[in-house]
Amino acid sequence: MKRRLSVWLTAGILVFGASACGRREISEHQRKQAEHLASEADFAMTLRDWARAESVLAQVVELAPDNGAYWISLGSMRMRLGNRDGARAAYRDALKAFEAESKEAEAGADPWMQQVYVLALLGRHDDARAMLEKTARRFPESRTVRGFIEGKRLEAMLQDPKFKELAL
Repeated sequence: MKRRLSVWLTAGILVFGASACGRREISEHQRKQAEHLASEADFAMTLRDWARAESVLAQVVELAPDNGAYWISLGSMRMRLGNRDGARAAYRDALKAFEAESKEAEAGADPWMQQVYVLALLGRHDDARAMLEKTARRFPESRTVRGFIEGKRLEAMLQDPKFKELAL
């Protein structure tokens, strides 16, 4: 009995340790640095300096890897630079960030809707539609979700030429 308990405790520690290793705590200072750099990247985007924006956004996601919006921006810059593989990796990390955010207790429909957007960017249109349906079931009272579905905005977005420039 003691042996079995120690095996379970060791296994639990290994599992917990492995999951905790993948996730590092992000300090308030790092978040502020990321915000500052993100505004620098925005400035580079207004100047259409895609390479500069991409390199600054790479620094931003190093500081705040849990922010899906930063990953989307990085992916879009990489698409503008013709780096489809890099964009795919950034969009996948955005999806992971939004998935993690949607699991938080107070998360509303927004991280779920962001997953729909990222799935569409990844070219996974059927998965995006399925996620939209799942979101509608989870948040039946959400005016945003209802409006998105009733207005057929996903289909319109998929046909938008500007969206197609950023999508895989």
